[in-house]
Amino acid sequence: MPHTIRVLVAKPGLDGHDRGAKIIARALRDAGMEVIYTGLQQTPSMIVEAAIQEDVDVIGLSILSGAHLTLLPHVTRLLAQERAEDILVIAGGIIPPADAQLLKEQHGIAEVFTPGSPMSEIVRYIEEHVRSAKDLELPATA
Repeated sequence: MPHTIRVLVAKPGLDGHDRGAKIIARALRDAGMEVIYTGLQQTPSMIVEAAIQEDVDVIGLSILSGAHLTLLPHVTRLLAQERAEDILVIAGGIIPPADAQLLKEQHGIAEVFTPGSPMSEIVRYIEEHVRSAKDLELPATA
């Protein structure tokens, strides 16, 4: 039986803009994924706790506040403490290329998507990486 990818979409920190996160959540749902949206102003510990409780495959962090070098590494450190490093962590938002590279190379963020990234690219990335990481058969997408 095919595995339905479970994605937690979260807005860490004090960022109050959630339109982009909601658009991403809807696109992932439309692609056949099960999406849990945590809402605004989530702490890293709230995000990790929800991800573990919901048994997600992916955490998608949307951040526009400029606090990405503080908040995103905190999430990945907490995942490591909870022995939940198998959860793929991706980020989206206004993140300069040098910071994105640092997050990927040193802080366990698998990929960073910036405004204007095609939804199909985000969906494809998640599907390919969850499938290869978990060696799963995924449902066919339309």
